[in-house]
Amino acid sequence: MNQYLLSVYDVEGGGAGTPPTPDEMAAFMGRVIALEEEMDRAGAFAFGGALHGPEAATVVSGGTGLDKVTTDGPFVEAKEHIGGFYVINAKDLDEALTWAERVVEAIDHAIEVRPFRATGRLKDAPNH
Repeated sequence: MNQYLLSVYDVEGGGAGTPPTPDEMAAFMGRVIALEEEMDRAGAFAFGGALHGPEAATVVSGGTGLDKVTTDGPFVEAKEHIGGFYVINAKDLDEALTWAERVVEAIDHAIEVRPFRATGRLKDAPNH
């Protein structure tokens, strides 16, 4: 089984300009929870999470010791940023794209799909 990263992209100011109502947020979360439960039942859900906005980012660059530099804000100035992600199990890219389409239907945001190469094991990852 292969793993794929489904990156959820948010667009700065891409909403209607007003926060969702409690009913809209409840409907949104209902769709997300239902999709994650479906992924879990199908054995596709490995891990997922939402990120704070780019204003919460800190970039670390440079070398070691005194050469290290930290700056507030995202790595690049952009209108689009990663708002969340899923790591899924899929037999191939076609299956991963099918799950990505389901995520788009649930959250109405663009999704980038990439093969995921795990470099370690998430030992204490929450099981949503």
